[in-house]
Amino acid sequence: MATKSKEYPFPVTAAWEHERTVRASVRGKPSIAVATPPEFHREADPRVWSPEDLLAAAAASCLAVTIAGAAAREDLHFADLRVDATGVVGRRDDGRFGFIRIEQHVRIGVRAEDEERARALVEHAEASCLVAVSLDVEIETVVEVLAFGRVAGARLGHA
Repeated sequence: MATKSKEYPFPVTAAWEHERTVRASVRGKPSIAVATPPEFHREADPRVWSPEDLLAAAAASCLAVTIAGAAAREDLHFADLRVDATGVVGRRDDGRFGFIRIEQHVRIGVRAEDEERARALVEHAEASCLVAVSLDVEIETVVEVLAFGRVAGARLGHA
């Protein structure tokens, strides 16, 4: 008998508020206004999150929490962790207009003796981040390890 893998639902509601703005909500959590970005509609409010912002934020925050979880499991202590991401939209190879890549910059601060462990952990986290592995878009990741005042960079990536 085949074992069925677990499934986890994440229900979200997006309800129209006015003009090009909706309110995204998840039961028991604060809701957030979401609207067309100013890049696509000049009268859009630049202070309101767009679906495009949310996709880039999903990738960055997924990577950050995946790194934090892996570090806890591996008993790797870090003093700083930050993931900056930019979602880039343009003409895709299939001719459609959409996300063509997500650029991520990971900064993690660790003790000098943990520098290589941190780099390997980030690489593993990137490969297992649920959001990233679910997207059909190239993800470019630059890793910056800060170790007792030293800075060492590396570029990771997958499609």
